[in-house]
Amino acid sequence: MKRLLCILSGMNAGGAETFLMKIYRNIDRTRYQMDFCINVVEKCFYEDEINSLGGKIYRIPSKSDNLKEFKRQLAAVVRDNHYEYVLRITSSAMGFMDLEIAKKAGARVCCARSSNASDGGSLKSKIAHTLGRILYQKYIDVAVAPSDLAAIYTFGKAAYESGSVSILHNAVDLGVFHFDSEERTKIRSEFNFDDDVIVLGHVGRFAEQKNHMFLADIFKSVHDKNPNTRLLLIGNGPLRAQFEEKIKALNLQNAVVCAGIRTDVPKVLSAMDAFVFPSLYEGMPNTVIEAQATGLPCVIADTITREADITGLVSYLPLQDPGKWAEAVLLSCDKTRQDTKEAFIRNKYDIQSAVDEFVRIIFSK
Repeated sequence: MKRLLCILSGMNAGGAETFLMKIYRNIDRTRYQMDFCINVVEKCFYEDEINSLGGKIYRIPSKSDNLKEFKRQLAAVVRDNHYEYVLRITSSAMGFMDLEIAKKAGARVCCARSSNASDGGSLKSKIAHTLGRILYQKYIDVAVAPSDLAAIYTFGKAAYESGSVSILHNAVDLGVFHFDSEERTKIRSEFNFDDDVIVLGHVGRFAEQKNHMFLADIFKSVHDKNPNTRLLLIGNGPLRAQFEEKIKALNLQNAVVCAGIRTDVPKVLSAMDAFVFPSLYEGMPNTVIEAQATGLPCVIADTITREADITGLVSYLPLQDPGKWAEAVLLSCDKTRQDTKEAFIRNKYDIQSAVDEFVRIIFSK
């Protein structure tokens, strides 16, 4: 059996983590096993599932807490457990440092998978990103990204244009993500949404990248145009309280539901009428792909790669005028729910296609 060590900060319900779990659930675990090296101390969202699937979880200090111990312990995990295959999930090239450690500890195939198309744009992050490419890019045997923008940001335009970066789709399990009219009724009843109420949705961590403050402005404009609208948000994060304060200031608290982290996202997506996603940047947002799998029209920021539109259900807008967003959102709600399964299979966004490609890219070396 070939074992792959995946290195990332934690295994909670974020985009990169969710991508790995989709692969892990569907890979042939009699031939391939995935283990995880993380930094967070607290129990992670996916931890029980990883254990149930036969995976191992190693906890080591983060670089910021203790760089010397991070290096020592990561090297020990790779060396003592004889990992030939190591995958580092990162958007910043400084994360490539981990692959140098793994390579020197005995890893034969070191893979880097980009998770985003930006780190937020601070001067410190830009300097670290540039240094990471200069110092550590030579330790990458396999470069993977979910989109063109993520590939260019993390590995550089030259690497992307030369074809040395493999694009691996953020695919979905179409047996799980599809429109379900019965679940739509149940979820809407749970949140006391009447049948004629228009429900706008968002799934994402309450963090600056996801731009929830602008989302509040969008919904304010939507609600002013049509009071029979509601906003349903799935996720948690450090800026949730700030968002809820803004909702109160806009007098929208009776029209907005912050439902926290849910394990039934496909069902919740079925309950929505439009998906609104004004992120400042993304690699390839899982949630936009998942929303399309349920036939949900999506209005998203033009900062996001055009590759995210795999069904024709996605509209792109600049992050400027909430009123224009409101018009586009309300217009999208008039669309009939589509069956998008054929589009997903045709574009290889079904999970089996992604698993086959994952195995080919990483384990064929």
